[in-house]
Amino acid sequence: MTIEIILLALSPVFMLFISYEFIKHRRYYDIKDSLANTALALMHQGSEAIALLLLMPFFYWLYGYRLFDIELSAISILVAFILQDFLYYWFHKASHHIHWLWAAHVVHHSSTKMNFSTAFRQSLMYPIAGMWVFWMPMILLGFDPITVFTVVALNLAYQFFVHTQTVNKLGWFEKIFNTPSHHRVHHAINKGYLDKNFAGVLIIWDKLFGTFAEEDASKPCKYGIIGQLNTHNPFTITFHQWAYLAKTTLNSKGLKAKLKVLFSYPSSA
Repeated sequence: MTIEIILLALSPVFMLFISYEFIKHRRYYDIKDSLANTALALMHQGSEAIALLLLMPFFYWLYGYRLFDIELSAISILVAFILQDFLYYWFHKASHHIHWLWAAHVVHHSSTKMNFSTAFRQSLMYPIAGMWVFWMPMILLGFDPITVFTVVALNLAYQFFVHTQTVNKLGWFEKIFNTPSHHRVHHAINKGYLDKNFAGVLIIWDKLFGTFAEEDASKPCKYGIIGQLNTHNPFTITFHQWAYLAKTTLNSKGLKAKLKVLFSYPSSA
């Protein structure tokens, strides 16, 4: 339950930032969009809490086969944070390139708005899609599951602050860390911006693996997804891509074709 506890504890801070941005930069908000974001956040938190409750015995069983006994210290927590951020990069990249994972992740990208409340726009289907699989290497390496999910929560908490249009480029900070400028590119569907900047906290992964794109002031970001939804219904937002994925898979002839639909680059509903 570590993720939920940390994020709930930080909720007043998140709401303070949203309130300030809403008052000072109202043009970036749409009330219906933000209400949908809130509903999606509550649905997501509920599913995550249930998933962790059900999966924690499995994670501790897996921990029994760890390679090393890693004691908790400032150094081990730092290493865990960096390793988890590295694994998050690959989860995030996979979520844009594998249809099964995109069916969950598309929820986060489906808004045409970009503001702090957009960070709340998450899918309750992440546990079904298998986001947790990407943290298993850390447990097998020797990090206690509680430590693992604590750094996951800290990573997600940091990412809240990159969902804004009100912060310009941040100088040297841009070279190492994910920033609002970098993340605006990630949410954009412009040519040259699409499928870029998968970083959680450290932008160095994108620079190392060739997925980095700089925000260009002459090319303003256009937000949303290919094939915009035009709805604020949280259930439609959550399940539209799953419905399309199921229909396309069932209509495909043969196992190879079905697997290609499930695990190849996503197409839009």
